[in-house]
Amino acid sequence: MQSIALPQDSFNQQWLAAIAPEDWVNPQPADCYDLVVVGGGPAGLVAAAGAAGLGLGLKVALIERRWLGGDCLNVGCVPSKSLIAAAKAARSPVEPETFAAAMAHLRAVRSRLAVHDSAQRFQGLGVDVFLGEGRFQDPRAIAVGSQTLRFKKAVIATGTRPHVPPIPGLAAAGFVTNETLFNWVQRPDRLAILGGGPIGCELAQAFARLGTHVTLIQRRSRLLPRESAAAAAIVQRALEREGITVLTGQTVTQVDRSPLGCEIQMAQHPAIVVDEILVATGRSPNVETLNLEVAQVALGPQGIAVNDFLQTSNPRIFAAGDVCQGDRFTHAADAAARLVLQNALFTPFGLGKGRWSKVTIPRVTYTDPEVASVGWIDPGEGISSIIPGRAPRLIEVPLSQVDRAQTDRVAEGCLQVWLAPDRDQILGATLIAPHAGETIGEIALAMAAGWGLGRLAKVVHPYPTQAECIKKAADAYRKTQLSDRTRQLLAWLHRWS
Repeated sequence: MQSIALPQDSFNQQWLAAIAPEDWVNPQPADCYDLVVVGGGPAGLVAAAGAAGLGLGLKVALIERRWLGGDCLNVGCVPSKSLIAAAKAARSPVEPETFAAAMAHLRAVRSRLAVHDSAQRFQGLGVDVFLGEGRFQDPRAIAVGSQTLRFKKAVIATGTRPHVPPIPGLAAAGFVTNETLFNWVQRPDRLAILGGGPIGCELAQAFARLGTHVTLIQRRSRLLPRESAAAAAIVQRALEREGITVLTGQTVTQVDRSPLGCEIQMAQHPAIVVDEILVATGRSPNVETLNLEVAQVALGPQGIAVNDFLQTSNPRIFAAGDVCQGDRFTHAADAAARLVLQNALFTPFGLGKGRWSKVTIPRVTYTDPEVASVGWIDPGEGISSIIPGRAPRLIEVPLSQVDRAQTDRVAEGCLQVWLAPDRDQILGATLIAPHAGETIGEIALAMAAGWGLGRLAKVVHPYPTQAECIKKAADAYRKTQLSDRTRQLLAWLHRWS
């Protein structure tokens, strides 16, 4: 992997002083903690702050081996969305952003937000903050350096890291991931991105808008394989309109560095030469150094194996966030941490357990247009996995039918809602539109509350807004409830009256 030094500016100095202070001295451990949290990312921070803030006098410890804030603050959501915003501004003919200004913007935002995740803040909340690597010693104790922390309950929230595929020559040629990308100070003229998921698509568009020629290489037959085929096609057309070369169904076989740059060879396409390679091919859980065996914690397909209550195979130890979940989003980690607090601290005293399977998690890909989804989505690969032999009903509303989309010159987009075949139950939905992430929450709320489209049809939406697409979908559903026989009966009653 290419090692890139952090730019030494006031923004980074402020950021590092908050999330990894050099002069930090770990406290003397308590005799026994009510809760020890391993990992200072979104899930771990919510769990630690939540437990300490209950007003119950609980002893809480937080262990972080690198940077408090985790991927989200440091190398994920905050810098990437800041870069996306700057890249959008770069298209403005009035005040175009330069690459240096865009990168400075993300560092500035990150430094301002770091105070919320700082060691000093959590110390002020009453949390014992230990900076260092945690390693379990037995099922009820974990060590940080020479110190031992004993606990009644623990939460593992150590997150994930970029998965690097074993491509011959890739390591020798050099590459970046999200962990090093945001340290760039010079814009590459030619960039190849390996991986056509959300991160790959978002950053491809951002760098293209900042003036880089981007080639997006996807091993699968289309982009965004977790989303519907319609969503993937709309995003691909949007990227190609902005000059991005999209290569799908391509297997990279070899990478070589020469004086001309990095040569990428593919099995089904001629080789290309670029200046830099960004690897965005998935994530791997951070579990190797935890010594899980002695803690009696088992692993599963997603990382740490958990039940529906987010308990591990050691009932005293829970897990939350990316290290154990398929929905690897900051808001999912936040929700998981809250569920863990309920189950770890309240359930032993007779309060009800919370189940992860009951939680509704939306997701957003922050391209332009955005792709926002919630629940089950038909990826175009058959429906047997959801309802064997019974096809969910699809209601689709093109944005061309939404007046606000017309006023805003939206090129294309749509709302797709999948319903149970025999009742008004929303199984899932996808909205492809500008700012779709701001709109999908209404459908997520309906799903969490058990409401169908019939209930949403009664909601008055302001005009003209993008959210009218939900009203149109609800109206379309209600029309399907009028059978021919019902229409005939109503027509006869009107004539008779």
